[in-house]
Amino acid sequence: MAGAGATYLFGVYSKVIKATLGYDQSTLNTLSTCKDLGANVGVLSGLLAEVTPTWVVLLVGSAMNFAGYFMIWLSVTKRISNPKVWQMCLYICIGANSQNFANTGSLVTCVKNFPESRGMLLGLMKGYVGLSGALFTQLYLAIYGNDGKSLILLIGWLPAVISIFFIFNIRTLKISRHPNEIKVFYENLIISVTLALVLMGLTVAQKYVNFSHKAYIASATVVCALLFVPCLVAIREEFYTWKLSKEEAKKAPTGVLVEEPRLIESKPAEIVELVEYPKPIVEEKKETSCCENIFKKPKRGEDYTILQAILSVDMLILFVATFCGLGCSLTAVDNLGQIGESLGYPTHTVSTFVSLVSIWNYFGRVFSGFVSEKLLLKWKLPRTLMMTFSLVLPCIGDLLIALPFPGSVYIASLLIGFSYGVQLTLLFIIISELFGLKYYSTLFNCGQLASPLGSYILNVRVVGKLYDREALKQLVSKGMTRSHELTCIGKQCYRLSFLILAGVNLFGALVSYILVIRTKKYYKTDIYKRFRDEMEKSEREMEAASAGNNQTAIK
Repeated sequence: MAGAGATYLFGVYSKVIKATLGYDQSTLNTLSTCKDLGANVGVLSGLLAEVTPTWVVLLVGSAMNFAGYFMIWLSVTKRISNPKVWQMCLYICIGANSQNFANTGSLVTCVKNFPESRGMLLGLMKGYVGLSGALFTQLYLAIYGNDGKSLILLIGWLPAVISIFFIFNIRTLKISRHPNEIKVFYENLIISVTLALVLMGLTVAQKYVNFSHKAYIASATVVCALLFVPCLVAIREEFYTWKLSKEEAKKAPTGVLVEEPRLIESKPAEIVELVEYPKPIVEEKKETSCCENIFKKPKRGEDYTILQAILSVDMLILFVATFCGLGCSLTAVDNLGQIGESLGYPTHTVSTFVSLVSIWNYFGRVFSGFVSEKLLLKWKLPRTLMMTFSLVLPCIGDLLIALPFPGSVYIASLLIGFSYGVQLTLLFIIISELFGLKYYSTLFNCGQLASPLGSYILNVRVVGKLYDREALKQLVSKGMTRSHELTCIGKQCYRLSFLILAGVNLFGALVSYILVIRTKKYYKTDIYKRFRDEMEKSEREMEAASAGNNQTAIK
């Protein structure tokens, strides 16, 4: 998951693409929208996961990742002739879409393995995706130095290698309770928070201190070491489980009982009367097509079919809220490079903004997972209420960009990154809780389809057009022609567009509150009861099988 968030680095290398290939802002925003489209349209990976093993999903994703980003790298380094805009859009869409395969393969598998702890689990896993931008920044500075073109190459080969390396480790297991499950989740939370704080410290330090190449290598080594600490926790737990099973085996009785053979009395041949018992009547269920059951929806929390979920009012509300919230956040993140440039921030500081978004994106994800789980279990507060608050928060960030003051972009990147992480994680959790886990791999990918649509309309049609209009005004005032690069400098470049984004976020919050009202009663119930019943049934079956094996051994 830490290698599945390379799309968040677009703000770092977008200027290289713009300068090398001679794009204006609208064209660059079209490219970023295709990136968002690929990153969020994961229906293909979801459908593939329904019919193939997990390793197939991961393998296809690694191939797509390398193919897409490698072609972009060849284009910006002039190793191939300048591609057309639609070709670049295709390359970045393929590369970005690959992260859905890593997401689907690992995330869906783990949610099915730990259905009762899905809030904490999704918070942790999506948190590592949020950290990936800052992680990749440290790695590319250590391996290649401050070179945007080489960053594209890094995000082309490294995630592909990671997916192949762990291809057989990620698999669905039989649902069971582990005695230290909650403790392990919190230990992993502490490790990931430590990693996030180290990354934040390095990001701030690198802003004020000129790091040598050796210093970058040392910092990347520390980051990688922290990234693999959870492996030690997993090894410890495997050893604990093995030790526990060994102790239980020792407790089993080892005495040998000898049974007396039963004496069978010989009787004269008897006429055996055959009695025919009536056969049990089995009611044949009438098969119905999937179309007939579209509007016969089950209760919330039970397994919806794909069409039942997509055509439900709850999914429609989530779609609108996602369009507004994630669409605005993606637009802001994709334009961070140009926002920093227009307000006079140095180039190195722009990468700091991207790293801050990545780190606070992580904090938003783990916060929403763990805190919403606590609020749900203790006070039965619906997760949809936190979703509403997460749509109000980025309004402040949008206003700080629209009406800037010195250092305001730092605060805005923090707020936007945090709220984006909260929204995305809650979207995945809410879909699993409202529509069940049977078709979760497809449904959670369908749920985020509104994100690229919102990004396209807001990024290309609103922000990109308004930016180019302001840039053109500046060119005309200087007596230049449209042939020059469209670069806007000043506070007015993003003022109107981010005031519009603030209004869209507020509208999304109002729509989200409708879902709070609709699901309030549902979240007051025990929504995980059926999963506990399944676990208890599974445990009883295992105990019965174990007891049967022991009796056989004794006899």
